[in-house]
Amino acid sequence: MTVRVVVAEDQSAVRSGLVLILGSAPDIEVVGEAADGERAVELARELRPDLVLMDVQMPRMDGVTATGLVVAEGLADVLVLTTFDLDEYVFGALRAGASGFLLKNADARELIEAVRTVARGEGLIAPAVTRRLIAEFAAPSRPVRTTGPGPDPAVLDALTPREREVLSTLGQGLSNAEIAVRLDMAEATVKTHVSKVLGKLRLRSRVQAAVIARELGV
Repeated sequence: MTVRVVVAEDQSAVRSGLVLILGSAPDIEVVGEAADGERAVELARELRPDLVLMDVQMPRMDGVTATGLVVAEGLADVLVLTTFDLDEYVFGALRAGASGFLLKNADARELIEAVRTVARGEGLIAPAVTRRLIAEFAAPSRPVRTTGPGPDPAVLDALTPREREVLSTLGQGLSNAEIAVRLDMAEATVKTHVSKVLGKLRLRSRVQAAVIARELGV
């Protein structure tokens, strides 16, 4: 199955490089290019790609705002690409519903695999970002830089004990296969639990679930 991608990046040289890398993968097709956030949203509406590779800093409309619109309208999954490894852009993009976050210094193999991972429905955060993200949440003396109010702990009341366990593993950044091993269950069962967790918490992606898990200390 071919993954159809729109690449949104304001720097033409960088955008061309991303298109070249993704085009080298036999199962990925770049169907559109955008130099700003507004155009990215327009192309997502027009082309209905599987994924938008979204830069966070772009003219006319930033990537965080564009991500929110693309996700809210159910147009595509969003993989955020940026030079910033941890700041308000990370939290803003994740809260906006991004399914993944990758640094621009990722090599070609990492970029291609990130696109494939998000296209499979599994959220992704670059390992370097994950470590710092967890460290940020683990340090209560430092305020977490995020956008909007934090989650209400009462939302966890809707989850069964098993679903809370699954949420905890999502907070650790584990894949479905890793969760299956950790909790001794079939991978298909893990997928079912993840879907239920997202539905009950009204979340758009497992990455958002990971953020909430860390914020609530699950």
